[in-house]
Amino acid sequence: MPEIILENITKMFTKTAAVDHLNLLIHSGDFITLLGPSGCGKTTTLRMIAGLETPTEGKITIGDRIVFSSEDGINIPPNKRDIGFLFQNYALWPHMTVYQNIAFGLENLKWSKADIASRIAELLALLKIEQYSRRYPSELSGGQQQRVAIARTLAPNPKVLFLDEPLSNLDAKLRLEMRTELKRLHLSTKATFVYVTHDQLEAMTLSTKVCLMKNGIMQQYAPPLEVYSQPANLFSADFVGNPAMNFIDAKAASSPKGAVKLESEAFSGVFKPKKPFKLDCSDVVVGIRPEFIGIHDECQQGLDATIYSNMPSGMETTVKLKVGKAILTSVIFRGVDYPVDMKVGINFLGDDILLFDRKSGIKLVYGSLVTE
Repeated sequence: MPEIILENITKMFTKTAAVDHLNLLIHSGDFITLLGPSGCGKTTTLRMIAGLETPTEGKITIGDRIVFSSEDGINIPPNKRDIGFLFQNYALWPHMTVYQNIAFGLENLKWSKADIASRIAELLALLKIEQYSRRYPSELSGGQQQRVAIARTLAPNPKVLFLDEPLSNLDAKLRLEMRTELKRLHLSTKATFVYVTHDQLEAMTLSTKVCLMKNGIMQQYAPPLEVYSQPANLFSADFVGNPAMNFIDAKAASSPKGAVKLESEAFSGVFKPKKPFKLDCSDVVVGIRPEFIGIHDECQQGLDATIYSNMPSGMETTVKLKVGKAILTSVIFRGVDYPVDMKVGINFLGDDILLFDRKSGIKLVYGSLVTE
């Protein structure tokens, strides 16, 4: 399978940059997710790699072949790029059976009937839809239609598979099932997948790497757990994670032995970084994931807090806490039903508390936080 290289890719619509000088390396066999809010440039990026959109400038290489270069005047059409594209709309032919839908593209490629039958049998078994081969799309559920669309896309053995929000039309249960199937499909085909979504859960569960975008600019490109635990900036930290990370504005000053003294509306404390760093700013943002806020029934332990709201869901409980003038979110991984307005104590767990420069939004360092 080929690797994909994007060099200085820019796409302008009138005077607006939909994608702004994007550099991206997708290794062979990767499952890359382009993630971000609506209008961030993720679908435009996908369409440019596929050849459905022409970049304003830059260079795209798939394998050992340049498929686009603004400098050299190269722009290979989509049907010559050896890629498969799965759209949000499955676009199945309603008057054709499942077998005929999958066969259609192969017939246009002049495959023999025997090769077509063999390939379709292989795909029907892979996607567990053998029993539906003679049915029409109207006789299938949404998940079954999705599997047929995937089979049709995979039929000609494309080197790269592009998927543009393919699960957005499915209900929550089917989305979970199809995420499982897509991950297994990626492993079994060993193809390179490039996947567009605004759903962070899809990105976290499916990807080998996440490309997080905002306003056409890449914010972070890393494995999903790294994006979650070591976000590059405030945008990455805020966009990835549900419930969202807690952010607390604070004043910072250097203390002995590399520690940082923090003062905020919620607490005063000492931040101990994991590694040495130079504090060049006094205005910082403290980032704390909800699972790193521990709650004690005895309010004498740790920082004083009040239960603002309590939302048990069985496996876990999301708790909103009033701490000084701030409202913080904690997640307890068990069913707990705290009374509203109950007085409790909290503390900040572990050494993955984050410190950001408030002005630039860039992550400075991570470490532990002890309140006073």
